[in-house]
Amino acid sequence: MNKKLKILGIDPGSRKAGFGLVAFDGINFDYLRSETVKFNIKKEFLGRVSEIYQKTKDIIDSWQPDIISVESLIYVKSPTALIKLAQTRGIMLSAATECGYEGKIFEYSPNFVKSNTIGHGHAGKEAGQKFLKTFLGVENFTTDDESDALLIAICHGFNHNKDVSRKKQKGSGLAASLSHLIG
Repeated sequence: MNKKLKILGIDPGSRKAGFGLVAFDGINFDYLRSETVKFNIKKEFLGRVSEIYQKTKDIIDSWQPDIISVESLIYVKSPTALIKLAQTRGIMLSAATECGYEGKIFEYSPNFVKSNTIGHGHAGKEAGQKFLKTFLGVENFTTDDESDALLIAICHGFNHNKDVSRKKQKGSGLAASLSHLIG
């Protein structure tokens, strides 16, 4: 791989979301930038929809990644929270598609991300941040969402040449649902 692949990781959320951009040359990763975007929580969820869409689109347009990797849905105790998270992901995926990334968006489960980066699928937030300090030399994140987004981007770099597309993968079950191409 001659050109460095710019990978944007997104940790979606309806109140705040993490974005992390890394460059990967097939061997080494370079930290480019990361941030947490906080949405106006004084508004009800439906009042934040256009803000979530526009801020996601603005970051993608500004940062110009080659690939986008997004955290897949996670289990939450509240059905309402799960619905809002699913809707938020849809809004963000719509923004990415509008920016021309159809076929260049991948998703990874939180446990798959942690297993592929930290080495343990149930590792805590501190372990992820310690990994990022050692691996990228980056520390002092504004939120866990920001560090999670970088882990999601790195996970895609580790798996970018693997066939993780659900359309191409044989079989079903846990292995088939861990990660896949959206599109």
